[in-house]
Amino acid sequence: MVRQPPERSRGMRPAGDASVSEPAADAGQPLLPRVVRLFRPYRVQVAVVVCFILVTSTLGVVNPMLLQVVFDDGLGVSSDAGPDIGLLWILGGVMVAIAAANAGMGVFQTYMTNKVGQSVMRDLRDAVYAHLQGMALRFFTGTRTGEIQSRVSNDVGGIQSVVTTTLSDTIANIAILASTLGAMIILSWQLTLVAVATVPLYFFMAQWVGRKRREITSATQKSMAEMTVITQETLSVSGIMLSKLFGRQKEEMDNFRRHNQELSDLTVRQQMIGHSFFAVVMAFLSVSPVAIYLMAGYMMAGGGPSVVSAGTVIAFTVLQNRLYFPVGRLLQVAVELQSSMAMFERIFGYLDLKQEIVDAPDARALPADKAVGEITFDSVRVNYSRSADDGTAEADTESAAERQWALDGVSFRIPPGQLAAFVGPSGSGKTTIASLVPRLYDTTEGAVSIDGIDVRRIRLADLSEIIGFVTQESYLFHASMEKNLLYARPDATREEMVEAARAAFIHDRIMELPEGYDTVVGERGFRLSGGERQRLSIARVILHQPRVLILDEATSALDTASERYVQAALQPLMQGRTTLVIAHRLSTIMSADVIYAVDRGRIVEYGPHDELLARGGLYASLYREQFDSGRIEAHCHDGVVFSDGSISPIQTPGPALAGVGRG
Repeated sequence: MVRQPPERSRGMRPAGDASVSEPAADAGQPLLPRVVRLFRPYRVQVAVVVCFILVTSTLGVVNPMLLQVVFDDGLGVSSDAGPDIGLLWILGGVMVAIAAANAGMGVFQTYMTNKVGQSVMRDLRDAVYAHLQGMALRFFTGTRTGEIQSRVSNDVGGIQSVVTTTLSDTIANIAILASTLGAMIILSWQLTLVAVATVPLYFFMAQWVGRKRREITSATQKSMAEMTVITQETLSVSGIMLSKLFGRQKEEMDNFRRHNQELSDLTVRQQMIGHSFFAVVMAFLSVSPVAIYLMAGYMMAGGGPSVVSAGTVIAFTVLQNRLYFPVGRLLQVAVELQSSMAMFERIFGYLDLKQEIVDAPDARALPADKAVGEITFDSVRVNYSRSADDGTAEADTESAAERQWALDGVSFRIPPGQLAAFVGPSGSGKTTIASLVPRLYDTTEGAVSIDGIDVRRIRLADLSEIIGFVTQESYLFHASMEKNLLYARPDATREEMVEAARAAFIHDRIMELPEGYDTVVGERGFRLSGGERQRLSIARVILHQPRVLILDEATSALDTASERYVQAALQPLMQGRTTLVIAHRLSTIMSADVIYAVDRGRIVEYGPHDELLARGGLYASLYREQFDSGRIEAHCHDGVVFSDGSISPIQTPGPALAGVGRG
C-alpha cells in the first residue's frame, strides 16, 4: 500500500519554513536615500573628496576677487597714479599659484571620485549577481535570460555617470554656487539681486523636464532589454539553428529592425527633451550680463554710496559667469538624476526580490564524507503558482479548489545505496520530485530529508557536495573539455579527471580530438554529439563524487547506440550510491530496487518491476504502451529484454565496457 499523507490544511506553509526569506530591509523606501547608502562603505573617501571640493571651490573665487584689485589698484584704473608693476607681479604670482593648486587638487579629486564611483558600481553589480544566484529556479523559468542580462549590464552601466561623477559634481557646484554668491554679495548686493532673480524659475522648469525624461528613460531601458532578449535568443546556437531550419531569418531581421528603430527613436527623444530646455536656459544666461552692465551704469550715473568701480563690475561679471555654470550644471544634474532613478528602480526591483533558496539561520553542516544517502519525503506538497517575481506564497485564505498542486501528499523513503525509479505520464510530477532533493525548489508543505535532516536545514554548500544531478540535456560551458570537467571539482588532479572520463567512456573520444582535453566544446556543447555531451556531463558528476545521484531522463533523448554508451557509463557512477532515476523509457529501470508510479502529483503504486507488472495498474499500463507492439527491445543492465520475455546479452560499445555489470 502507498503511504498516504496526514490531513493538513491546504494553502498553509509549515511553521518555521526557511524557504522564503524576508524582503530586503530597504524595500519600499524612497530611492534617493537608498542610492546615498551605496556610498556608506566609502564614507572616508567621500569625506576627503568633499574637503577637496570645498577647498577648490573656495580658491576658485579668489582670482575673480583679485581682478578688482588688479584693475583698480594694480592698473590704476580708479586713480591717476598709473600702474603699480610690483603689485601686479605679486597679484600675478598669487593668481598663478592658486590656479596651479586648483588644477593639482582637481586631478586628485577626479581620481578619488572615479575610484569611489567605480567601487560602488562594482559593489552594485556584485550585489545584483549574488542576489540572483540565490533566487529559486522558478524565477529563472519565468524570466527571460535577456531581461536578466539587461538589468545586470545595461541598467547598472546606465547609472555609471551618476555614481562616478554626479555626487561630486553636485557637491562641487553647490560649493561653487555658495562661495560665488558670497563673493558677489561682498562686491555688490544690488547687482547680486539682479543676477539671481530668474534662477528659481529654471529649477522648477528642470523638475518638469526631469519627470518627462524619467518616463522616457524607463521606456528606453525596457526597449534596450527587449533588444538584449532578441539578440540573446536569436543569435544563440539554438536560436540561429531554429531560424535557419524554419526559414525565419527575414522575419527575425524585420523584428530586430522594428525594435531597433523604436530604441533609436526613444533615445533621440530622451536626449532632445533635455537639450532644448538647456539650450534656452544657457542662451538666456549667456546674455544676462547685459542686465548687470545696465544696472551698473545706472548706479555709476546716480553716484552716492551705491556707486561701483570699473574693477568691481569686471570682477562681478567674471563671478556671474562662474555662478551660472553651477546653476546650469545643477539643473542638468536634476534632470539626469530623474532619468537615472528609472534605472535605479529596475536595479533595486531585482534586489528587493525575495530569495527562497537560502541557508536557514539554524542550517547544519553535513559533509559529503559523513552523509549516508537516505532520502525521505514526508507528506510533500508543492505548487508553482507563487509569483516568480517576488517569490511570495499565495494567500492562506485561498481555497483548495483554486490551488494547483504539482505534488500532493507524496511520501516515500529510499534507503542508502538503493536504486529508486519514478515513472508516470508527462506532467505527473516526476521532475518536481527530483528537483526538491537538491533544493532547486522548496516544498510548499511537508519535508524532504537526507539522513533524517530536512534539506532546508542543511547548508547549501554541503547539499551541493552530497548530490550529483544528470539531466536530459546537461549544460556545458563554452570552454575546454578540461574546464567543463573541473567545474565539478576545481581541485581535482589531472589523473582524477582522466579517471572520471575513462569511467564515463569519453576519454578515448577526447583523445581522438586534435587538442584533446583543451578542445573547446562550443556554446552548450554543440560541437559534440548528444551522447558525447551526456557522457562528458556524467564524467563531471563522477569527478564530483556525490553520495546521492539523480538521473532525470538522462538517456531519453539519445539514440540506441548512444544510450548504450551512457547506460554503461552510468553503471560505475550508481554503484554504492543512493540513486533516484526519472525515466520515460521503462527499459532503463526494470532492474531498479523499487519503482514508484506517479500520476497527477501523487504516488499511486510502488514496488519492483515484476510485482507492478502483475498488479495491472498504472505501471503495467505504461509498460504495455511501450512494449505491446511485438519484439521491441528494451535495454536493461543485464542485456536486451524483449516483450516476449527472452533476453539477449548486451552488445558492448567497445573493449572499454568489458566487465561492466549490474550495479
